Amino acid sequence: MANPHLFQPISIRGMEVRNRLWVPPMCQYSAAAEGPEQGVPNDWHLVHWGALSRGGAGLVVVEATAVVPEGRISPNCLGLWNDAQEAAFARMLPLAKAHGARFAIQLGHAGRKASTHPGLRDAPSGTVPEEDGGWQSVAPSAVAFSGLADPRALSTDEVRGVIDAFIAATDRAVRAGFDAVELHAAHGYLIHEFLSPLSNERADEFGGSPENRARLLREIVRGIRVAHPELPIMVRISGDEWTAGGFDTVAAAQVVEWIAEDGADFIDASSGGNVADARIPVGPSYQVWIAQRLRGHGLPVGAVGLITTAEQAEGILATGQADVISIGRAALVNPALPLEWAHTLRAHDAANLVPAQYWRARF
Repeated sequence: MANPHLFQPISIRGMEVRNRLWVPPMCQYSAAAEGPEQGVPNDWHLVHWGALSRGGAGLVVVEATAVVPEGRISPNCLGLWNDAQEAAFARMLPLAKAHGARFAIQLGHAGRKASTHPGLRDAPSGTVPEEDGGWQSVAPSAVAFSGLADPRALSTDEVRGVIDAFIAATDRAVRAGFDAVELHAAHGYLIHEFLSPLSNERADEFGGSPENRARLLREIVRGIRVAHPELPIMVRISGDEWTAGGFDTVAAAQVVEWIAEDGADFIDASSGGNVADARIPVGPSYQVWIAQRLRGHGLPVGAVGLITTAEQAEGILATGQADVISIGRAALVNPALPLEWAHTLRAHDAANLVPAQYWRARF
């Protein structure tokens, strides 16, 4: 192809990204669980990020990073609430970014799905007991996620503290050198829990109507935009819960319009995660229809979900279903997949994506 869509640059609030093949956040569960290194990225993360950047991706989104200690998904998740964490990110980012990719960080709070065992091979599932290093989870309402411990409902003042924590973590991310932030409002974690009528039973200004349930996300976006006028703000959203009466694409489209007004710049369209027994028809491109429905509501949209071939990815962009493609598990299998796909599609700059040290490689 003379100029495949997948390898055309894209600009997000002034952030120029070399192509439209991105790597979404994927938890590594590899940070220390306690002590001075708690939540601090280490050599594993640096090698992981560097490989993805060297492999030709346009943008790499660092895994879900908690804005407060109790917001970690597992004890071994990254955090960005203290100076040690910020300093480690600041040291590693120039090395990772030297390969040409832009870097964003996904900031999140796991809510009622916090304090769980890390998702590693042979690890147990469920909630980590407090006596084993776990902690009391929190949520919009005292409604448990199936199979996990009961959460405690946040007070109104505590919700406002969460907003402040997201803004403070963004301040740290900017100082550390990230090009953008992504707010994790998907997969059944805290912001998604507020958005969904299935998990938000509050009676204050953060519950009840769709406007109130979206207030947490909107105030975070507004706060970040005021503090950082030039920073690209991405939002990952579960556009459908695959459950009757849950948060769906109609509700998601309204939220997209609201946060576009508030200063968000990009939607990372995913689905599910808030209902344990949701029947999700997993298959090739199974979430692309969500990206397509959310596109056109004020913001560019990225598609993700079992997109595994260059032709499949190019077709999604060429037919106007999305603006960006993210490859997760496929990039873990082959971090150089963007280089391979650039050659498959005969992108005019395919050779230039290959690091000089790898010029002998054959794609």
